[in-house]
Amino acid sequence: MDFLNIAANLKTISRQGWIDKLSINNPESVADHTFSMAIIGMILSDYQNYDTQKILKMILLHDLAESIIGDFTPEQKSKKEKSTLENKVIEQILKNLPKKLQKQYLSIWSEYQTNETTNANFVHQIDKLEMALQAKIYSKQNISSKDFSVFFDSAKKEIKDPILLKLLDKINN
Repeated sequence: MDFLNIAANLKTISRQGWIDKLSINNPESVADHTFSMAIIGMILSDYQNYDTQKILKMILLHDLAESIIGDFTPEQKSKKEKSTLENKVIEQILKNLPKKLQKQYLSIWSEYQTNETTNANFVHQIDKLEMALQAKIYSKQNISSKDFSVFFDSAKKEIKDPILLKLLDKINN
C-alpha cells in the first residue's frame, strides 16, 4: 500500500514548467503527463517494434520520484542535482516492493537515467513530444498570453526519431 499511495501522489503534483513559464494556475499533474506519455509510448513502440513492455514500465517509472520531491525545472535544479536527488528517492520508493521487483524496476530506472539505450532514448524523446503536445493544447485553449515556442524549441532539439519528428511537426502546425 505504501508504494501505491506514493505513486497515487503524482496526481497531486503539478507540472512546474507550466506554472513557471506560462503562469498557468491549474496545470496538468505529473500523473496526467505520465498517462499521456504511456499512450504515446504504447502506440509508437508497438508501431516501431520496440520493447513496448519495457517502454511502458520506463514511462511509468520515469517521474515516480517526483511523487515525493516534486517537479523541478532546469532553472530550479541542474540535471545532476535533480538526478542525484531522484536516485536517492527512487530507492526509498521501491523498497516497499518485493526484492525481485525492486531489482527489476531499479534497473529500468537506471537505464532511463543514463539514457544510453535505444529504449531509454525513445522514452526521453516521447517525454519531449508529450510536452509539445500539451503546449499545443494549452495554446489552443488560450490559457496563457505567454510565448509557447520555448516548449516546441526544446522538443525540436531533443527529438531525433523520424516518426516522432513528423508528429512534432504536426503538433507545431
